Amino acid sequence: MSTSAHLPAEPAEAPTGAARTGGTVTDRLIDANSRYAANFDDPGMDARPVLKVAVVACMDARLDLHDALGLDLGDCHTIRNAGGVVTDDVIRSLTISQRALGTRSVVLIHHTGCGMQSITEDFRHELELEVGQRPAWAVEAFTDTDQDVRQSMQRVRTSPFLPHTDDVRGFVFDVKTGLLTEIDPAG
Repeated sequence: MSTSAHLPAEPAEAPTGAARTGGTVTDRLIDANSRYAANFDDPGMDARPVLKVAVVACMDARLDLHDALGLDLGDCHTIRNAGGVVTDDVIRSLTISQRALGTRSVVLIHHTGCGMQSITEDFRHELELEVGQRPAWAVEAFTDTDQDVRQSMQRVRTSPFLPHTDDVRGFVFDVKTGLLTEIDPAG
């Protein structure tokens, strides 16, 4: 069990009528959602981010992007994946974000101590041996975080699908201090 302060506390007893089969983490999340929904007021927001920014970041559980960047609900689109790398699917999401929902800026955030630095593309081969099928996707592992941020910035800036590439900036989040360091795209 995680010791995360953000994991919903286990309720004293299961809600009436709830089908609980062992009290899994998912059960706890669904219980937390029931409590959340009981007090939820529709904020009447549009799907268009107020700040017209899309943030691409690693899925690492240590990154609380809204708090780290001073963002409120509705301020940005958040796109997360392993490593925060710009893949074809990230370009797809950014294209929809810009062309259909009005974003103009892109912020890329990698972080120190990323798990993507400890695996290699051999992961795909090992997975193929285990399950009998090679994944169609690349692992996108990296050893140099700063260089991978530069590569991600370049992928965004050169995508023919993105009309707004003037305000693309990349950062490395330090998981020990919470500070962002901006990465110079030129190196």
